[in-house]
Amino acid sequence: MTRIIRYPHDYSRRLFLQRTAAAGALATGVLTPLWPALSATGDIKKVYPDELLSIEGYTKGKISTGGRITAANVHLVKDLLDPIRIRQITNMGRELEVVATTTDLMRLSPWEYTEATLRNQGQARFDTSGNVTAADGQPWIGGNPFPNPKNALEVFAGQTISWGRHDISLYANKEYDLGPEGTVKYTYQGVWAELAPVGRVSVDPKPYWPGHEDKLRYQSVIVIGPQEYAGASFLSIWDYDQNVFPDLHAYLPQFKRVRRLPSNQRFETLVPGSTLYLSDAWAAGDPFMTWGNYKITGQGPALAGLSGGWNPDHENWEHTTHGGPNGLTFWDTKVELVPESIIVEAEPVKFTRAPISRKKVWFDVRTMLPFCMVTFDRRGEVFRSFDGAYSLYESNGKSFMDGKHPYWSWAHVHVHDIQSDRLTRLEQVREIAGHKTLVNDQSVYDRYLTTAALRSFGK
Repeated sequence: MTRIIRYPHDYSRRLFLQRTAAAGALATGVLTPLWPALSATGDIKKVYPDELLSIEGYTKGKISTGGRITAANVHLVKDLLDPIRIRQITNMGRELEVVATTTDLMRLSPWEYTEATLRNQGQARFDTSGNVTAADGQPWIGGNPFPNPKNALEVFAGQTISWGRHDISLYANKEYDLGPEGTVKYTYQGVWAELAPVGRVSVDPKPYWPGHEDKLRYQSVIVIGPQEYAGASFLSIWDYDQNVFPDLHAYLPQFKRVRRLPSNQRFETLVPGSTLYLSDAWAAGDPFMTWGNYKITGQGPALAGLSGGWNPDHENWEHTTHGGPNGLTFWDTKVELVPESIIVEAEPVKFTRAPISRKKVWFDVRTMLPFCMVTFDRRGEVFRSFDGAYSLYESNGKSFMDGKHPYWSWAHVHVHDIQSDRLTRLEQVREIAGHKTLVNDQSVYDRYLTTAALRSFGK
């Protein structure tokens, strides 16, 4: 049956421009409001016209699913990319492989997180101090508190409440830090741990871990190798109150003790050669009340790495690279057409010495997941970019499970300091020196998320 096209090809573009210019309450969806449709069916096919459901539709067949975005055709999709990725493709040899748009909501976040988002929608509130609570005034109970946000603050509050969207995560990872000449200057192996004491949806007791209800998150970074830096570790303990700076503890092998670091350490790299700040984490690495002047400055389709990022063909899930002078600069990345995204800007109002003046973050409106960030220095010049690739860990008959369902998580990340042209590549792997990627395992707390755990890695 031939589908009758009721809207001209540029209808959605004009609609998104009108919404951005209006600067009123955020509205999403084109043919019908987005979130009611997702709540009812979990699918977006009836929400967007054909031009937003495939790259073929958007480019009128000039780029196809399975094709590649290169310097030769990036002009066709320049409105779908941030300026840093455009520069990387145009001048540095980066390429993006295009895959089909994911239309099933349950494939875009952890299963239990999405169920909790649907179950708890409409119950979130801001209290008098600006914190998110459930309807009874207690800490949030799980899932995204604002899946259908009306403003930029709600978008960032929802992301900050649950970074990785699991109750507990341990990410074994590898880091590669490259200089402007395209060679790897530093490599690190380590683990990144996150635990949510509130808003738990998978791990008992839930929704709260008794005795820890005043905390939002425990998070650590531990260097396993190389030997020169092994044992260096950092622990952030987040108060539930988003007006309070996290306690930041560090164990540095040369000092043989745990030290408390100042809050502005969140805008410094943790290891030599890296371009990654703690503040960069999940594009929401600080309490959301320590940033301000939130505003939505753009709306429309985008290209993002939301599927196909897991590499089960490598026994340790490691990824391949391309681009730059030596073919080492960029991860091989699969992207898909996101039918609708929003751009949110914010300023670090409570960080008087922050090296950045503002950030722009791109969110997929279906899940309010951030997939790209660009920051600006104190002069207002473009400074750094952060673009990640996510994936359901299921491919070609292989899977890595999270309980009853395939694991969903980040797969790899680029952090590019555009002013020095230094770039950090991170990837999630299966295992680092016996430390395996884990999800929703309470033992992660004692092993990785206390000051005693930090000291144990320094021995």
